Amino acid sequence: MTATTEARTRSGRLMLNKVPEVTIWFWVIKILCTTVGESFADWINMKLGVGLVNTAWIFTAVFVVVLAVQLRLKRYVPFPYWLTVVVVSVTGTLYTDILTDQLNVPLWISSAVFSVLLAAVFGVWWARERTLSIHSVTTLPRESFYWLAVLVTFALGTATGDWTLELTGWSPGASVLLPLGLIAAITALWKFGANPVLSFWLAYILTRPLGANIGDWLASPKVAQPGEPTGLDLGTFTTSLIFLGLILATVIYLTVTRSDVTETHEATHAAHTTGGPRKERVALAGFGLLAVATAGLLVWAHSQPHVGPAPEEDNTSAVQMAPGQAVKKFPPAEVAALKTLASTSLKDARSGNETGAHAAAQKLRDLWDADQASLQPLDQTGWTSIDAQMDKMLKTFGIDHSNPPMSPAQQEKELNALLTDMG
Repeated sequence: MTATTEARTRSGRLMLNKVPEVTIWFWVIKILCTTVGESFADWINMKLGVGLVNTAWIFTAVFVVVLAVQLRLKRYVPFPYWLTVVVVSVTGTLYTDILTDQLNVPLWISSAVFSVLLAAVFGVWWARERTLSIHSVTTLPRESFYWLAVLVTFALGTATGDWTLELTGWSPGASVLLPLGLIAAITALWKFGANPVLSFWLAYILTRPLGANIGDWLASPKVAQPGEPTGLDLGTFTTSLIFLGLILATVIYLTVTRSDVTETHEATHAAHTTGGPRKERVALAGFGLLAVATAGLLVWAHSQPHVGPAPEEDNTSAVQMAPGQAVKKFPPAEVAALKTLASTSLKDARSGNETGAHAAAQKLRDLWDADQASLQPLDQTGWTSIDAQMDKMLKTFGIDHSNPPMSPAQQEKELNALLTDMG
């Protein structure tokens, strides 16, 4: 789908359009970038043990650099443009994850906040420029509004996508079907005569949960605990490599052919004709019916029996084992890394360093999650025993649980129990 609105410049340096033509290649590479954003962030955050907040700081800095390069260009160039999209997809996702995992903000609140924020961005953009069309991104102010809107759409797409999974309990594979179906319906309404700008941005938001679900489906293990995602077990690193390779190949193709450059595309393709005000109103009603139908589907799915995460107080799965027995079959180096973080958190808790104790506990959680795919198959019973104690410890810090942090004495108790279990 495309967005054809006559460009109207107000101020700033006039450039060639800085955004690619919206062809099938645009949507293919957009979904590829979104999938990489999900899998690559997970790999750095959990597999490398960098941690959620540190990963967010890293990608925020990278985003500032690549965006500065992109803004200095006078025309659309595939490589820097799509590199910026990849980085902003990771960054927007991380911001939502911090709200959810670090600050315990419910996903429905995040979704509402980002929806209001996106509406505000579009409102100011329209008030100043009188167009939201990506075919008129020809000045620095318009491009700045564009990238701000893109950042918020990724955060919003992450929140609404995760909220959908939370409501329904669907697996990543099954969850692909909802955003895919909605994008197909939006495309049909656009072809009928829906407003092209509205159609574009609705589809743009939905590509985030679509790409993320594809990434989770490819990376998740084939066997997991009840309520945890399952998939093809490619792992986050392999998934990231595959999709980065596909992105690079597509960018090279677009660089050579210039088939997605607006000026080139307009010279070789007939413009999409809009359906006029009447068809736009009918299509707008169609969007409304689509929203109602989607809400109805989610309410129905939520009411159906489905496996979700175990209740916070449910520790019936804990298996009592002798000290050190649970980790006997695990690689010593990985156990040592876990014990080091647990000891650091315990030391900080005893000294009254609440921030340090919480940060070390968060890193311990991230490392444990990252090691699940390699440790769980070695000893399911041992892994379950440590996981149950790990969850008790995390609850004392309010990590992955809705309760506020507990007293340092309670934190020390559970950390000591965890260290005892690990020998």
